[in-house]
Amino acid sequence: MSKYEIAVVVSARLEDEERAAVIDKIKDMIQRFGGNFTDVDDWGKRKLAYEIQKMDEAFYYFVHFESDNSDCPNELEQQLRIMDGVIRYLVVRLDEE
Repeated sequence: MSKYEIAVVVSARLEDEERAAVIDKIKDMIQRFGGNFTDVDDWGKRKLAYEIQKMDEAFYYFVHFESDNSDCPNELEQQLRIMDGVIRYLVVRLDEE
């Protein structure tokens, strides 16, 4: 089973409940596309390196999951691209140790 990590930058304009809903939606998508959600690392509100959509701060989350389905990361990227509240994202496959 391959291990993956999604780095998600969520808009600082969202309320706490809305940010939690974004992360829950990502967890649901992982399971829907054949993956197993393992962990969320919440880094909190951080300053962005450059202004995006007239914002200079955003919330950072790192979502870890496993999947045998090689299409799972691609499907997640397609959904994250159009998801409201997500400013930036990056899906990375973690090295086997």
